[in-house]
Amino acid sequence: MFRHQGKNRTFSHNLRLATTLSFVAGIVNVTGVLEIQVLTTNVTGHFAYFAEQIMEHQYLAAFAFFVFILFFLLGAFTSNFIVELVAKTKPEFSHVIPLSIEIVLLFIIGLFGASADAANLQGKIIAFTLLFTMGLQNALVTRISQSTVRTTHLTGLFTDLGIELSQLFFYTQIEEKKKLRRNIFLRLSIITLFFLGCFVGGLLYQIIALKTLFLGCLFLLIALFYDYFRLKIYYLNRKKNFYLERYEWNKKINEHNS
Repeated sequence: MFRHQGKNRTFSHNLRLATTLSFVAGIVNVTGVLEIQVLTTNVTGHFAYFAEQIMEHQYLAAFAFFVFILFFLLGAFTSNFIVELVAKTKPEFSHVIPLSIEIVLLFIIGLFGASADAANLQGKIIAFTLLFTMGLQNALVTRISQSTVRTTHLTGLFTDLGIELSQLFFYTQIEEKKKLRRNIFLRLSIITLFFLGCFVGGLLYQIIALKTLFLGCLFLLIALFYDYFRLKIYYLNRKKNFYLERYEWNKKINEHNS
């Protein structure tokens, strides 16, 4: 899901990545909206609010929206900086640190965060943190999937989906149609899981408030451990095949000598 990059990535890798992390993004998004009335998975709306506050000469409020944007940007920068750094020595583990940071930050907000409003300091801290984590996540999946998957906002997804649905009327080659249908299925999967994350997160928020973020942490942990165990199995199989091949080779040599 995470460790395969470039030509080694398949549609199934991107699908697992997309569905898991878009569900988490949906949870974070609805939790931020219900708790502090701030969208935390994209920055498009914040630019509009920033411009509005400038026009109304509410410069302090405008500055807050500008900082929201910067924290999302900082998350994306931090994520890719870490990936580039770790990829030089341990490329198969380059995703672990950004995801671990995301898990820790979501857990801290869920554990220590209390009822707040975006207008007060605690609300702003929650908003800054959630925007940072979503910047982390979006940059990570964009980098890993080579821009095929984005999990934290839907505007680009609906644009791509509209384009690809229209192309179904014009593409005639079997391979082209097959690739197009897979892309459409991927987009629809991301949109569906994002909505499902919002729905489940919204229901859960009514019961446990900010602790809803623990569900996001759980899914991220499952994704990490799933990838880790898959890697372990891969190395064990390689090791087993190596010893089997060596055994067969030695057996042939002994037979030849005898």
